[in-house]
Amino acid sequence: MRFATQETHRTRYGSIVQKPRTWQLINFHDHKPPIQAFRRKLLVKDVTTRTVGRITITWQPVFMNSHFYARLPAILAALLLLTVVPANAQSPQPEDSTGRGEHKLVQADRQMVAAAHPDAVAAGLDMLRKGGSAADAAIAVQLVLNLVEPQSSGIGGGAFLLFHDQRTRKTIAYDGRETAPAKTRADHFLNADGTPISFADAVVGGRSVGTPGTVALLAEVHARHGKLPWADLFEPAIQLAKEGFIVGPRLAAMLAGPRAERIKTFTTTRAYFFPNGTPLSAGMRKTNPAFARTLSQIALQGPAAFYDGPIAAAIIAAVQKAPINPGVLSLQDLLNYRVIARTPVCHPYRVFEVCGMGPPSSGGVAVGQILGILSHFDLPGMGPDSVQSWHLLNEASKLAFADRNQYMADSDFVDVPTAGLLEPGYLATRAGFIRTETSIIPPVVPGRPRGVPAKLPGADTQTGRPGTSHISIVDADGNAVSMTTTIEGAFGSQIMVGGFLLNNELTDFSFRPTQDGHPVANRLEPGKRPRSSMAPTIVFDKSGELRLVLGSPGGSRIIGYVAKTLVAVLDWNLDIQTAIDMGHLVNRNRFTDIELGTPAARLQAPLEALGNRVKLRDLNSGLHGIEVMDGKLRGGADPRREGVAQGD
Repeated sequence: MRFATQETHRTRYGSIVQKPRTWQLINFHDHKPPIQAFRRKLLVKDVTTRTVGRITITWQPVFMNSHFYARLPAILAALLLLTVVPANAQSPQPEDSTGRGEHKLVQADRQMVAAAHPDAVAAGLDMLRKGGSAADAAIAVQLVLNLVEPQSSGIGGGAFLLFHDQRTRKTIAYDGRETAPAKTRADHFLNADGTPISFADAVVGGRSVGTPGTVALLAEVHARHGKLPWADLFEPAIQLAKEGFIVGPRLAAMLAGPRAERIKTFTTTRAYFFPNGTPLSAGMRKTNPAFARTLSQIALQGPAAFYDGPIAAAIIAAVQKAPINPGVLSLQDLLNYRVIARTPVCHPYRVFEVCGMGPPSSGGVAVGQILGILSHFDLPGMGPDSVQSWHLLNEASKLAFADRNQYMADSDFVDVPTAGLLEPGYLATRAGFIRTETSIIPPVVPGRPRGVPAKLPGADTQTGRPGTSHISIVDADGNAVSMTTTIEGAFGSQIMVGGFLLNNELTDFSFRPTQDGHPVANRLEPGKRPRSSMAPTIVFDKSGELRLVLGSPGGSRIIGYVAKTLVAVLDWNLDIQTAIDMGHLVNRNRFTDIELGTPAARLQAPLEALGNRVKLRDLNSGLHGIEVMDGKLRGGADPRREGVAQGD
């Protein structure tokens, strides 16, 4: 395909700062990795410490289907036997698992929206039916998600968004990631003795709040790619906030679960989620008049209403005067916030071109590395029923996470060897360390790609617990949006102002500024954007036509969720819903996580026999994807959450 790279330039409040820019046409298919044999000999030297064995109408709220039961994907049916699973204790997930629903593949001819809640999808689809663009629909979806799925994303947080313009054949990556306030210091998350404070002590309150970027991002993509009036995009969310939305089982379950006491920390948050001391329950109607007022101001005045004026003042007061962990976010931080339009990270995978988000997200690079390594093995021939396919995915993930942890951070602050990490020759070398008959025992040592600084940065192995959501959209003109959006942990900092929650994004930085005497690449610095694992992805076929739009929430496991789904669609020719339904396998250069209660659990024994340490656990992805097949759209939504795909 032919893809235009764009010079990175900064923007404010949706008004473009004009800079000269150079467009360069790149034919990625001229840069194919060398063909190598699928079977490999054992190498004398290893990179590990040790080794073993997807008509205008009146918009209306949509009531959710609340039946939850297991749907076992057919693809691993050959492996499904009666399994006795140990009741393993599980480490905290970004958001609580609330069971599985049932979804069927959705097909459409012209346009489609896939997102985490039926009300949000209905709002986005309504914008498309009114002649809006994918960007218009994404804005409407995000605003409704803020209301109905407040624990995951909203205007108090940040987001990454890929927009593919079908007319110009260009793709732009918009960085709306939160930034560290100007007054933050290196010891922001350290005790007096220099040791890091615990995540639990850091997350609640103003100390963890970064400068929100979502509103600026929405304004920017509307200015660049929108068709409908800005204010029209707010109408569904304002209507729902005034008239009430139906509380879904997922939100209700989280409020009734172990997070309840933390959510009760602050008076405003407690009063909203626990009226009269009782948590919101599934099926009840809930209004949010404060959020309706906030959205009405932004709809009328534009994003400046958020970054200056009464809303901004309320945000600053809530952060700086928080009774627990007051923070340092200032009005000047809000006024100085900029969206950055970046060049997507694009790389070949077999006959496809896969584009994702580059730094400060590690998602696009890490997914690219996994795929680049796997390109040296015959996964299409092995198929999804082969243990060897999953072994290779597991090994490639270890290698990618070793590099991620060592090098990935905000490239505006540190040197990130992005090109070197995705260089075909480098990935061929990394692939050479994989043995088919035994497993690499983590932690894998990071590689030394081209562009690595002479003095290596300290590694940051923090995994993060982002409460996140993903939106996939294709409009009638063939434009596409892949947007992953977050407030970091579930319910963010737990601080609620103006009817929305504020992020705790600063906890995505390394708490330690140095490691073994070396500055950590992802250390906290004023104005810096914390490393992310969000991986909004757009795939093109060999003719440069749109093939797939995909992404997921899930903390650092996002990388594994997205990589597995890409392999399932691109290598194994599964439809997007079946690919999403498949049980997960994730390795973050540690132990191997396999999804409990799915056919994937039968991989435990053979992977352990190869030398892996395996944990069976809930794996709470939120994949939403849209694929293009024979000129038709096919959409899928993750059965592990409440989302749907709908289209015309």
